Amino acid sequence: MPEADQKSPGPALPADDVVVAALRLGDEEMFAALLSAWSPGMLQVARAYVADDHAAEDVVQEAWLGVLRGIDRFEARSSLRTWIYRIVINKAKTRGVRDARTVPMTSLTPEKNDAGLSIDFHGPESPYPDARRRPPVVWPSPEGEILAHEVHEHIVQALDNLPARQRVVITLRDVQGYTSDEVCAILEITAANQRVLLHRARASLRSALDRYMTAPSGKEPTR
Repeated sequence: MPEADQKSPGPALPADDVVVAALRLGDEEMFAALLSAWSPGMLQVARAYVADDHAAEDVVQEAWLGVLRGIDRFEARSSLRTWIYRIVINKAKTRGVRDARTVPMTSLTPEKNDAGLSIDFHGPESPYPDARRRPPVVWPSPEGEILAHEVHEHIVQALDNLPARQRVVITLRDVQGYTSDEVCAILEITAANQRVLLHRARASLRSALDRYMTAPSGKEPTR
């Protein structure tokens, strides 16, 4: 079954060959369906590499223009969605460098401060099987919409603080629901690298939320 199947995140779309043929014929309805299905996820991915939402919107617009201009050259060596997401990522990286606001890529090897962030999300599949683990903090139940909104904003801020590759991996996997194989194809990384990046991103987010939820009045303590 091709990657662009009925299990993919977002509204169901026809098979890639049908979509590509329609785009090559200038089918506006098909293009509108693609915009609706994939633009929100593309914005989230672009935001991992650029400074703000406005820049991410510009990147996605440029990416869609690139899709229309390049669709005749699409050779189906990957799924259409993978091809489009690679366009987004390449343009986002270029925009981030141009704006001098891109976040430096981190090494895939564990750093000294990773030990305190290690949480066993994957059990025996954890990339850090010997790392120190601790039981999760019991979070208080949200009381009302204000607290829920504050927690959501804190998660967004914690995502913003992640290195670019960690952020894009956790966005694709945990926010958009893409599979490990799809993420590896989109980012052109190995399965091992994807697991390490995802583990480190999840550990960082959990650590940030632990500090927030256990601080007085729900405020993260000053470091």
